[in-house]
Formats: sequence, structure tokens, C-alpha cells
Amino acid sequence: MWERWNNHEWIVSMGSKWSMWGGLCWTLGIIFALLGIIADAANADLVLLPTSWFLLAVVSLVASTAWYIGWAVAVYVDAAKKQKK
Repeated sequence: MWERWNNHEWIVSMGSKWSMWGGLCWTLGIIFALLGIIADAANADLVLLPTSWFLLAVVSLVASTAWYIGWAVAVYVDAAKKQKK
């Protein structure tokens, strides 16, 4: 399992996928937060309570951070490899 993390080409090739998943999680977090705000303002339950929408937003935004850290590592590895040449 750890062998792939020593393969710099694999890390760089996965960078775009990690960025895509980070963007998806971030977008879902914003959508969940907006649904929570709308549900709270309308004093209604949109399938879930407003607090549950906010908790989903927090979890999704934290998950996007992990994906973006993977993307940042890929960019760093690519830049370090180009600097060595």
C-alpha cells in the first residue's frame, strides 16, 4: 500500500482527481449550508432539521479539506520534480 506513495508519477496523476473530489465536497457543503439557512428562515423541515443540514455542511467542508491536501501534495511533488531537472 505504501509503495504507491513513493511513486511520484502516481501522486501527480491523481492530483486532478483529488482536486475534482475536493471541489465536489466543497460544493455539496455550500448547498447543504444554503438548505439549512432556507429551512431555518422558512421555519420548516426540508426532509431534515436545519441543524442536520448545517452538520452535513460542516462534514462535507472538512472532507473537502482532506481532498485538497492531497491535491496540494501532488502540486508540490510535481514542482519539486521539475525544480530538480
